[in-house]
Amino acid sequence: MFKSQESYTVEEATKKLEHYCAYQERCHKEVKQKLRDMNMIPEAADIIVVHLLEHNFLNEERFARAYARGKFRIKKWGKYRITLELKRKDIAKFNVNQALTEIDEAEYIEVFNDLAEKKVNSLKESDKYKKRKKLIDYLLYRGWESNMVYEKASELIK
Repeated sequence: MFKSQESYTVEEATKKLEHYCAYQERCHKEVKQKLRDMNMIPEAADIIVVHLLEHNFLNEERFARAYARGKFRIKKWGKYRITLELKRKDIAKFNVNQALTEIDEAEYIEVFNDLAEKKVNSLKESDKYKKRKKLIDYLLYRGWESNMVYEKASELIK
C-alpha cells in the first residue's frame, strides 16, 4: 500500500548523484528533481549540488552543448525546438546561445534539406495542399525555422 521511504546520508546521496551525473550530462533541474525523489532536505540538496559543481560533475554549459549536438544529430531537431527544450530545463540564455554554436550552419542546412525531401517522398497524400500542410507541420514540430520550412515546402510541392 505505502511506498517505503528510503533515506540516504549526505555521503550516500553524493555518491549516488556522482554516478547519476557521470553516466550522462545532466542539468541542474534534473539533479534537483533526483534529490527531491530521494527525499533529501533542501539544505543537504544544496550541499550536494555545490559538491557536484566543484568537482565538475555538473556543468550547465557542457550539458547544453551536448544536448544541442545530440538532439540535432540524432533526432534531427531544428534550433527553435532545441532552444525551447533547453529553456524548459531552465538553462540560462547565454548557455542556450553557446549550445547553438555547436551546430555547423552548412550541416544544419544539409540535414534540413535531407529531412524535408525524405518526408515529402514518404507522404502518400494526393492533394498537394494537404501534402504541403503535412510537410510543414512535420518540420515545424521538429523545430525548424518557419521561413525555411515554407520556402522548402513551396519548392518541393508544386
